[in-house]
Amino acid sequence: MILPRPRLPFALAALVLAAAPPAARADAIAWQPWSPAAFAQAKRERKFVLLDLEAVWCHWCHVMDDTTYRDPRVIALFRQHYIAVRVDQDSRPDLANRYEDYGWPATVIYGPDGTEIVKKQGYLPPGGMARLLQAVVDDPSPVDYHDTPPEAPAATATVLSADRRTALRRQWIAGYDEKGGGWGFSHKYLDWDNVELALRDAAVGDADAARRARETLRLQRKLVDPVWGGVYQYSVGGDWDEPHFEKIMQMQAENLRIYSLACAQGGDPACLETAQAIRRYLRDFLTSPEGAFYVSQDADLPSGEPGAGYYTLDDAGRRARGLPRIDRHRYARENGWAIAALAQFAAVAGDPAARREAEDAANWIVARRALPGGGFRHDERDAAGPYLADTLAMGRAFLALNQLTADPAWLGRAAAAADFIRAHFSRGAAAGFAAGGSSRGAFPEPRPEFDENVAVARFAAALAPATGRAADAAMGATALRWLLAPGLTDGRGFYVAGLLLAEEEARTPPLHVAVIGRKDDPEAQALYAAALRAPTSHKLVEWWDRREGPAPRGEDIYPRFPRSAAFVCANGACSSPIFKAKALALRLRVPAAR
Repeated sequence: MILPRPRLPFALAALVLAAAPPAARADAIAWQPWSPAAFAQAKRERKFVLLDLEAVWCHWCHVMDDTTYRDPRVIALFRQHYIAVRVDQDSRPDLANRYEDYGWPATVIYGPDGTEIVKKQGYLPPGGMARLLQAVVDDPSPVDYHDTPPEAPAATATVLSADRRTALRRQWIAGYDEKGGGWGFSHKYLDWDNVELALRDAAVGDADAARRARETLRLQRKLVDPVWGGVYQYSVGGDWDEPHFEKIMQMQAENLRIYSLACAQGGDPACLETAQAIRRYLRDFLTSPEGAFYVSQDADLPSGEPGAGYYTLDDAGRRARGLPRIDRHRYARENGWAIAALAQFAAVAGDPAARREAEDAANWIVARRALPGGGFRHDERDAAGPYLADTLAMGRAFLALNQLTADPAWLGRAAAAADFIRAHFSRGAAAGFAAGGSSRGAFPEPRPEFDENVAVARFAAALAPATGRAADAAMGATALRWLLAPGLTDGRGFYVAGLLLAEEEARTPPLHVAVIGRKDDPEAQALYAAALRAPTSHKLVEWWDRREGPAPRGEDIYPRFPRSAAFVCANGACSSPIFKAKALALRLRVPAAR
């Protein structure tokens, strides 16, 4: 999973808080970190283990901490029968992947041997928690949630059959809310895969897809903070007018990327303005002094005051009340997301400052999170890991930077990240890729996650044409064979757009534009800038300065001219040379600015 997308209904808005007398001490429950020691203690003391998998930005997690976990009945049951474990899900991608459908907060109770007994989603009021704790003591039989994916035989093909592709597309379209707008009927937010697929269909003349993308982009602007910029996580109640105010990195990054793509495709100034507002928030609130990016900003003030009234205030009014907490961890995964999005924005907007911001963050992560062999740690020190998500996100970021800057060093880092992924996270030729972590070989055994394998397939589909390495294409095939296994998409509803994008990119060569000319030549610079604005995310844009070394992949197929030229290539053939940026923009259907 690429966290934290709210994929299943959380049913949080309908919850009613039950009044509960506060505990005498806020720390009456002795929380400890996730570790083998917690389970060893549970065995010695014949107790259960309760995992509170929270998010530091999560309003209902705070509410549960202030009510449920301060209730004397709950505290008494904990002290007698439970070992209490608390984990910030952003800090542990392996645990977050496993329990993504149950949070946040997610409450999981285990036997001392690690057997999962009960899993609960969202806020639990004090009375409900006390009843749950006692019920497990009375009858510790595990509940069968039927949520363990069967080990279905992997697909032998890496291409969807025509019938299955049609069925998945119908499934995707059926999830669009024609009345309320956007995909999904409960929580409202911009799902990036769905909008990207709609934009891609719109580019080839699908008017309905264009309408759905345009309407979703318009409505999502209701979730953009009008004062500070940045995107609230989602809106509840089936409309776009009841936002949850937390701002988490993946929402910022993917909204920035999608609005930038939409701007490249349609030239709509409103899309560029929205992208600029998100970029401004990243710069002003989630950028560390060294240039790396922070994780999130809470919805609530430190006092626990809900954010609804706060976010109606202007900048001065908010600052007078205080700032919601910013999680100042600098994870490789979140930085990878932000870097890739900033690279897309910089390419479309022609913004050199955004390019510098993306490169600064990448250089910081390389200096402080890199592992031998091309991989990345999650944090400065990891309790577990390495995790697939960090190296994957950074690999995709490096590939985006290579295309933006034409610096082959970034391509080398992307290729090294792919090597690390193959070496550490592959489960076999057809079994996909799993998150990793200290869970490997112990409890809980890591499982492949759908969105992460989609991301691996898309990374490979973009990397293989750039490197020419068969191993990169094979990595994408490994992910796709797992993703296309029979039954794996059952029950996913409209969350199949990522798979449709990945499968299309694997079987369809990217748009390939090659600029041949000196890096200090203004004509070559203008050609390259026009190529970067080509209105598709599935493209390979390269710039070869003959003075710098051999052609990419050794493909010296371009004639020599006394001036810089661009070539549009496909299926082993290239266009006639294009010498003017305007002519290249017309050829690539780059929209004129409006």
